[in-house]
Amino acid sequence: MELKITGTIRQILPEQSGESRNGPWRKQEFILETGGKYPKQICIVQWGDNIDEFGLREGETIDAHIDIQSREYNDRWYTDVKAWRVERPEAGSAGVGAPPTVSGEPWPDEAPLDQGADDDLPF
Repeated sequence: MELKITGTIRQILPEQSGESRNGPWRKQEFILETGGKYPKQICIVQWGDNIDEFGLREGETIDAHIDIQSREYNDRWYTDVKAWRVERPEAGSAGVGAPPTVSGEPWPDEAPLDQGADDDLPF
């Protein structure tokens, strides 16, 4: 299933990096605010080369294609919202005041492989 959320980037957090048993990794989180009557702020993470490829800027409106994954660690569950593709809506399409868009479609063939680099992290 494909999930897509439309919103405005409110904050881009500092990039984090490290070394795992699978090699070096890097990630960067950003806060996406949905539109509508009751806007929500969602922390979304981008991994590896996607950081450079997406080229996100605060204040811009994007469509974030996401994957939601939960992991258990020490009897607690942690959930990540990972962006694997970002699109800029064309002029005249949904923007800051538009309600969030979440669509359900078959998972695309171009979906990235599991990053795997964070396997030794506690979440």
